[in-house]
Amino acid sequence: MSDPDRDLSDRELGMQRHITRRDFLNGVAVTAGAALLPRHLLATGVVDSERSSDYYPPALTGLRGSHPGSFDAAHALRDGTFWNTAGTPQDTGETYDLIVVGGGISGLSAAHFYRKLAGPNARILILDNHDDFGGHAKRNEFRVGNAFRLGFGGTYSIESPAPYSKEARGLIEELGIDVASYPRYHDAKLYRSLGLRSKIFFDKETFGVDRLVLGPPSLKGGEKDYVESTDRETWKQFLADAPLAAQAKSDLDRLRHDARDYLPGLSSTEKKAKLARMSYASFLRDVAKVHEDAVKLYQAVLHPTFGLGIDAVPAQDAWGEDLPGFRGMKLDPAPGRGMNRDAIPNEEAEKYFFHFPDGNATIARLLVRKLIPDAIAGNSVNDVVLAKANYSRLDSSASPVKIRLNSTAVRVKHVGEAAMAREVEVAYAQGDKVYTARAKNCILACWHVVIPYICEELPQKQREALASAQKVPLLYTNVALRNWTSFQKLNTNAVYAPGCYHTRMGLDLAVSIGGYECARKPEEPIVVHMMKTPCQPGRPAREQHTLGRLELYETTFETMEREIRGQLVRTLGAGGFDPARDIAAITVNRWPHGYAYQYNSLFDSFWLEGGETPCEVARKTFGRIAIANADAGAYAYTDEAINQAWRAVGELRS
Repeated sequence: MSDPDRDLSDRELGMQRHITRRDFLNGVAVTAGAALLPRHLLATGVVDSERSSDYYPPALTGLRGSHPGSFDAAHALRDGTFWNTAGTPQDTGETYDLIVVGGGISGLSAAHFYRKLAGPNARILILDNHDDFGGHAKRNEFRVGNAFRLGFGGTYSIESPAPYSKEARGLIEELGIDVASYPRYHDAKLYRSLGLRSKIFFDKETFGVDRLVLGPPSLKGGEKDYVESTDRETWKQFLADAPLAAQAKSDLDRLRHDARDYLPGLSSTEKKAKLARMSYASFLRDVAKVHEDAVKLYQAVLHPTFGLGIDAVPAQDAWGEDLPGFRGMKLDPAPGRGMNRDAIPNEEAEKYFFHFPDGNATIARLLVRKLIPDAIAGNSVNDVVLAKANYSRLDSSASPVKIRLNSTAVRVKHVGEAAMAREVEVAYAQGDKVYTARAKNCILACWHVVIPYICEELPQKQREALASAQKVPLLYTNVALRNWTSFQKLNTNAVYAPGCYHTRMGLDLAVSIGGYECARKPEEPIVVHMMKTPCQPGRPAREQHTLGRLELYETTFETMEREIRGQLVRTLGAGGFDPARDIAAITVNRWPHGYAYQYNSLFDSFWLEGGETPCEVARKTFGRIAIANADAGAYAYTDEAINQAWRAVGELRS
């Protein structure tokens, strides 16, 4: 997102400044010692490095998430080249009651549920390809001067469009999380008390001029705190200041306030059926007949929910998300056929919300503490927030449960015929070697798209269903600032930027818990969270996700950093923001395989017409191998990851 009139130099952007990320080039530590290097740079000493006191992934900056070294073995397996150079696997001689592939919340939950049923002495090995546990629930730590700041590098909060199941809610309670207590920790009035409001940044490339304006309530789609209350004066000010064509402003006002039926003569059911088969962009252009500027304005508004622009979001789901244009349509409140669960309001679910400063990384850390008490000291939700995990205890011979990081599963097979087998053998790559271990049972809590490559004995129909799962690519970027006075001067705490590299950015939620204190004064350091979902508008959803994933893998950290700095200065420069001076650290959490793919009535006929869904076929237990992860429910939320872990364990134990 460069200014066509004047590109800021790298010096003006601060690309040459020594900040925390300068110790990590494309995510690879170059000065902090070999103990922090990704596995593909370590030919020996893999286990020893994790036992070093210097090994602490949450403090790493630069390119995180799917970091260099975490996907090399899996990609080689996909390309059919892995076994050409892997050599003969070395037998560790280890046997377990359960091996879990995947150390995210679903895998950790599966280990927890299995242990509760099998007893505290059950031997469990959890393998994960990343250098940290938690899967997408990642913790980013920053130190700026004397201030300690946390950021969420993935899963944002305890929330879901539908109520948590008995099992998922039970696990949250067992971990000691009192969701109803959230208001005690969250200062919901802090930013508003300082006069900060949600705004929209119009970029010159898309709208003809760089301009920051007050955002109207109908342009929601971000986190709960970033949504304005309904205010006619806000709307009037937006229409006055927005760099949109006069016709677009008139059309937007009509969409928001006129009670017009754009599909007259049809019943509510018939209208929903039509809306389920057209995108919201098509509804705006072809049915509501709005100016193209209005379509551009709303294009990225649902990125945080669907990872897609409105060109690929059904109009029926846009209605459920309370986007404008449906006021006079006389649609009954019941969800229509093929409606995405995200778009179906539920009062009970909306009240069940809790955001930790590191997102749901706290849930992962609480699960690890349950499984391996020596790894994280303490015994409460409050003390876990500031507790430092001891990674040297994760894979200890003294513990019946082990978490083995930097270990990519490359083959999972029964020892003998599946129907008669008493064991499963799992081969995993660690460093430049391959090892094997055996277990009575195995749960694959990894991404569904990799399972066909590591478990070839599954039935063909199931492998095809697993491969169809797809993933929604994401960038969750955390920028540690030395202060946020520029936000204060511009009277904003969150910005929607429909034409920019990151389409959302905002100050960290004001949550203080367990001795952790959020930033309360603009002069204090703070974390700014930015989000990007790489899309290719006009293409089918799955194709957009595939192309977006390639984009994330091919984009260098240097390019991402330049985009981050450029967007921040263009948005906040009028408030005195200087990227060379004000940025203390940058962590880009790259998730080419991000959200679980959720079914879409525009592209998934079975979701609209009924019948067995691919995820139901994909998750079927095969012999002693069960399958979990949010992919197994085609539902990109923590509660579904927990639900599928519970189901997988239950099927194995039965």
